[in-house]
Amino acid sequence: MKPETRSHVHAAAPEEEGKVGTRKHKTEPKGQEAENKAKKSKAPNYNDNGRADGKPSEGADFEDFCKFTREHLSVDDMRQVLEANEMDYLASDETVVSRCQDVMFYGLFGECPVCNSKSGLEYTGRDYRCKSFYSEWSTCTYTTTDPPRKEVQLKLPNGVKHPKIVEWFEKQDPANRPKRPLAPPDQPFLGMTISLSGRLTRTHQYWKREIEKHGGKVSNTVPGVTCLVVSPAERERGGSSKVVEAMSRGISVVSEAWLIDSVEKQAPQPFEAYDVLSDLAPEGRGIPWDKMDPSEEALESLPAELKMYGKRSVHKDSKLREEGGVIFEKDGILFNCALSVCDKLRNINEYCIMQLIMVPENRLHLYYKRGRVGDDPGAEERVEERTGVEETIGEFAKMFEGLTGNKFEPWEREKKFQKKPLKFYPIDIDDGYDVRYGGLALRQLGVAAAHCKLDSLVANFMKVLCGQEIYRYAMTEMAIDIPEFPVGMLSDVHMRRCEEALVDFAEKMKSVKDGDPKVEAMWAEFSNKWFSLVHSTRPFIFRDFQELADIAAAGFETIRDISAASRLIGDMSGSTLDDPLSDRYKKLGCSINALEKDSDDYKMIQNYLEKTYEPFKVGVVSYGVSLENIFEVEPSACPPLEDTMKLPNKVLLWCGTRSSNLLRHLQKGFLPAVCSIPAPGYMFGRAIVCSDAAAEASRYGFTAVDRPEGFLVLAVASLGDEIIQVSSPPEDTKSLEEKKVGVKGLGRKTTDESEHFVWKDDINVPCGRLVKSEHKDSPLEYNEFAVYDPKQVSIRFLVRVKYEEQSVEMDTEE
Repeated sequence: MKPETRSHVHAAAPEEEGKVGTRKHKTEPKGQEAENKAKKSKAPNYNDNGRADGKPSEGADFEDFCKFTREHLSVDDMRQVLEANEMDYLASDETVVSRCQDVMFYGLFGECPVCNSKSGLEYTGRDYRCKSFYSEWSTCTYTTTDPPRKEVQLKLPNGVKHPKIVEWFEKQDPANRPKRPLAPPDQPFLGMTISLSGRLTRTHQYWKREIEKHGGKVSNTVPGVTCLVVSPAERERGGSSKVVEAMSRGISVVSEAWLIDSVEKQAPQPFEAYDVLSDLAPEGRGIPWDKMDPSEEALESLPAELKMYGKRSVHKDSKLREEGGVIFEKDGILFNCALSVCDKLRNINEYCIMQLIMVPENRLHLYYKRGRVGDDPGAEERVEERTGVEETIGEFAKMFEGLTGNKFEPWEREKKFQKKPLKFYPIDIDDGYDVRYGGLALRQLGVAAAHCKLDSLVANFMKVLCGQEIYRYAMTEMAIDIPEFPVGMLSDVHMRRCEEALVDFAEKMKSVKDGDPKVEAMWAEFSNKWFSLVHSTRPFIFRDFQELADIAAAGFETIRDISAASRLIGDMSGSTLDDPLSDRYKKLGCSINALEKDSDDYKMIQNYLEKTYEPFKVGVVSYGVSLENIFEVEPSACPPLEDTMKLPNKVLLWCGTRSSNLLRHLQKGFLPAVCSIPAPGYMFGRAIVCSDAAAEASRYGFTAVDRPEGFLVLAVASLGDEIIQVSSPPEDTKSLEEKKVGVKGLGRKTTDESEHFVWKDDINVPCGRLVKSEHKDSPLEYNEFAVYDPKQVSIRFLVRVKYEEQSVEMDTEE
């Protein structure tokens, strides 16, 4: 994303740029002085072609016109001109002046082809960008070098009466207005002010000439600059005073390569790619998580204490939890709100917490915290003790309405809410305990397993599923792990809204035609909506279906399953002497038994794993797996094996899952994919998808931080009497869902059929070496099998594996 440039006061030469305020008109002086003054302020004599007589270019004409309007029109006058011509007149003074001068000289804008706005286009120096709203969720994405203009006469507002302006309006010729010359392509720094620090590879004087040559300015001080360019030495020695000041002000600090690449590519490059101080901070200040290297963020977030674990949780930073504070409740309403808003095009990604907290002796407090997601040090925060209950409730409701544009009580009672542009959206939290708070902490794990009456292997298995660790890992990997919100304790209402947003968007995008000018805006709208509903430290604009599948769809399913785990686990933060693992095992409703390693089933599964697995890469590292142990399971939510045996075309298949999703699978069985997306795992629509390759399932069970251990699921799936084979995404997945037929997606690799065998007399096990198939153009690397009826899938085994880096020499010396 290109860094935003500052708005121009007017499109004049650099020496003409500056802040424009309301100019007071003085009484005309008399005599020769008055005559000279009049000559200086005389309006240009525009000819029939819309040019000023004797001027060499349209650009020079416009400079004179800007001087003319500044002399005879105040900012308030310009607002009236815009209002009279149905343009946005409520923007900042700078924007109003720039927009008014533009439309007066070059003509009124036509409708934006993306959002249909008539007043959102603004000149940036190199193009025009629409600053209107595409929807309540998103800013418009339209940019152009040739904006639509209307050949109409501008309306003169009644309040503007300066004779020279009136004369100008009367002489308009809409049919012969000039076209605005845009900045040349070699002006990547236009509108930017850049500061330099440290010993660069070229002298500061050289870079000053280059920056000015390419449209920018150079400042010796930091306040107000667009960015600070430093040498690598600044990092090594801890940073100069300039660096410290830039970081404290939130100004980007980039390497010299940013200047070089911006000049070479003739466009300003994104600061994030050249940030040299992402993991440093001025003394006393923390680094926002989105500014850290992702691995550094993971190290920060994994041990971070959750600050609000559910709807009844007093926020930790209020420091009222220790005083016995509780969330204030009246007439069935809990006064505890979590809000979120994201608009990537405006660089907005914020959260807000509002709580009314009652402490002993009926002392009521208002707690308020607002800031950028992941930037705790920069958040605005206050705790205020209040006296009048009714007055405080009224103020709370007023604050909610100011932040969201909606009434408080209808939201809390009926969940009625209408999103407003740039306003917050409520995150509906359930009443319970986020697993990051209620699950077993590291210090409790060993004690809990030691006091458990279950078989030792099963006890250790339950210890993993009831601990905080796997859920923290999953949230960290998805960057939804900030401590402010209990993402693992979202209500069913909120999860339905997330699902509806995803399903509706996926369906809408499948019918969009190539070349539709609204495509980019549609992706941006969904992205902002998604990251407002599921806030993240690293929101971005989705660009394709694969990202939609990997991040949004898989992310939703993970959050859904973690929420289910949170409800089952509850609060285990107390004593572990009463055997909480056995208690949760009973609630799980699933029989779990470890297989003996010399049993036939164990050997069969080990063979199936070894033959259908091949190493996969994460970055430059390849990973293999080793078998740890195998559990035979019989979830009460799945049909028993006896019933499954009565169904046709049964196959023992691999299913991949995150460890964080496993508890919900065992309690409630597999759920179909959340939506239909033309990408592996979701291309069959709302189906349960399995594979005959352990290599495919391992990709879902493996994560960069959730290692080295993971789980693979083996399930018996009945493909039904009719099996459809496809080598490309089906166009109509709804008919497949309705007919509930089995679908086999043919991959680029398949298992050698000569090695398949039958298990339990009637269940096919496609245990064969992976070989290349004839379907070289398939989007699937391995075969995938889709089943649409959960009653046709029965989870039978959990295979615990350990992921191992390959071709890595370990140094065992001290």
